[in-house]
Amino acid sequence: MKASSETIMLALAFILIAVACGNQKPGEGNLSGEDENKKSTKESSESTLRLSSSEPMKIFDFEDYITGQLPSGWSEYYSGSGGTEWKVTDDYGNKVMAQLFSDNPNNHFNVVVNDSITAKDLTLKVRFKGVTGHHDQGGGFVWRFTDINNYYVVRANPLEDNVVLYKVKDGNRTDLPLVDKGRTYGMDVPPMDNSWHRLKLSVKGDLFTVYLDDKTLFKVQDSTFKNAGKIGFWTKADAVTYFDDFKIEIE
Repeated sequence: MKASSETIMLALAFILIAVACGNQKPGEGNLSGEDENKKSTKESSESTLRLSSSEPMKIFDFEDYITGQLPSGWSEYYSGSGGTEWKVTDDYGNKVMAQLFSDNPNNHFNVVVNDSITAKDLTLKVRFKGVTGHHDQGGGFVWRFTDINNYYVVRANPLEDNVVLYKVKDGNRTDLPLVDKGRTYGMDVPPMDNSWHRLKLSVKGDLFTVYLDDKTLFKVQDSTFKNAGKIGFWTKADAVTYFDDFKIEIE
């Protein structure tokens, strides 16, 4: 039986539609491939910036922030006379968090904390570089931060080539003794110069373990601040310091 011309035309129409659909380019349709990728990238970026203590790990590489500004979701503090200037800055094409105010006296502390994370037990990792500073250089972590007068801090200083852990209680900073070693004012380390180094801190209850460049340095045991607090970075006096690849693991 011969097919009618109407049937043949209808079949040809179906074939042409199928071919057209099969050859559709990724950029065609309601949402182009490029737009879809942009949407995915944007959602991924925004997800990285949503912080909650219920999420076990966060990493800040600061690439998604605007240079020349304090990142959204972070707050800066200082004590003593002088000023503070925490901003994202460009370091040879790499974005970093930086403390840039370079005209502070020796009795000055700079702090920046993330507003979204409050934790008690955690592990912190960061790369840091002491850029300049006549009174002081380098810096480190703050944790269990309640306010500018109450928190723990561990810092590495390229001017002194040592790492020291302190408590700041009611505005008074005190270096803490090392487990099995006593009051030694922290520990001396090999010359750091003005290059990048890796600082790590493990906090479990009242026990704090400090690492530099993947080597265990010392442990400190203290129960002054028992509750959860905010987390961030610290520098002293006129230290201009860069921080990058900040990793937070909450226990």
